[in-house]
Amino acid sequence: MMHGKPAQRLLVRASAIAAAALLLGTTACSSGDGGTGDAGSGGSGDAIKVGLITKTDSNPFFVKMRESAQAAAEENGAELIALAGAFDGDNEGQVAAIENLVSQGVQGIMITPNSSSGILAAIKQARDQGVIVVALDTATEPEDAVDATFATDNFAAGEAQGAWVKGSLGGADPKVVMLDGTPGGTVDTFRHDGFLKGMGLQEDSPEVLGMENTNGDQTKAQTAMENLLQRAPEANALYTINEPAAAGGFAAIKAAGKEDQIVIGSIDGSCTGVENVEKGVIGATVMQFPTKMAEQGVEAIVAYAKDGTKPKAGFNDTGSELITDQAVDGLDSKDTAWGAENCWG
Repeated sequence: MMHGKPAQRLLVRASAIAAAALLLGTTACSSGDGGTGDAGSGGSGDAIKVGLITKTDSNPFFVKMRESAQAAAEENGAELIALAGAFDGDNEGQVAAIENLVSQGVQGIMITPNSSSGILAAIKQARDQGVIVVALDTATEPEDAVDATFATDNFAAGEAQGAWVKGSLGGADPKVVMLDGTPGGTVDTFRHDGFLKGMGLQEDSPEVLGMENTNGDQTKAQTAMENLLQRAPEANALYTINEPAAAGGFAAIKAAGKEDQIVIGSIDGSCTGVENVEKGVIGATVMQFPTKMAEQGVEAIVAYAKDGTKPKAGFNDTGSELITDQAVDGLDSKDTAWGAENCWG
């Protein structure tokens, strides 16, 4: 992340703190009397407070995560305080949110880091004050900077996407183009590398004809795909970082009259994405489970608040499923009927 002059940084930080304070409107209260709490709510009798910081508050994935965390908190007799970055990549806003939550006396914080390394100092300060911190969806670098991580194995998800795309080419030589996410992002890198492994390719393989960054944005992805098709009109396989990128890529492909030429794979598992698989916009997607991430994170923090039990350290895989109506031999997958019953967003 680029930084400006010191005065500019102070203005950004002040704005981030103000924004974080405004986002407190997403707080969900626990059941029971706030002053007495349940017998299992810790030695003080106060309600257990759980913080959640997502990358943004608008992405459907994080909306579902927040809703699931609220439900899990209520089920466990806890109070959820949900904050978010102002935009994808807003590390300063997440730093301010951590400070905000610590000042409100939370026992634990769940965070989907915008910067896997830039957030480390703020996490350490929180942990030094006795606050348990768990990462959701995106691991920190290093991983042991938090008490535990609950997330999709994004390398495995990318590998499943790649294996399906390869298997769907019907033996044709792959001519691959890639709609990537954000340069240097942990999730982005794992998915990208996993896809190449699933395809049986390397970064510099001649079968890889081009790559463009999209930040996972549909509009940017459409423009990027238009550029790729100009450079590689013979492309027959498309990797996409997420389903919005897949939708943008498809729009460009359709405009070029190449929808029957290019096999598209993706990752997310949103209800919109599953619908697009059913319609043939995307050939297959790999479903993630944000509800599992949120539930396991809340349960870990509540257990810690009650008796000091810490979660299993390191990476805890919350699973993924390949969703397609065009199954490939040797690959486990679910159809879109199953996907519609289990999708999010």
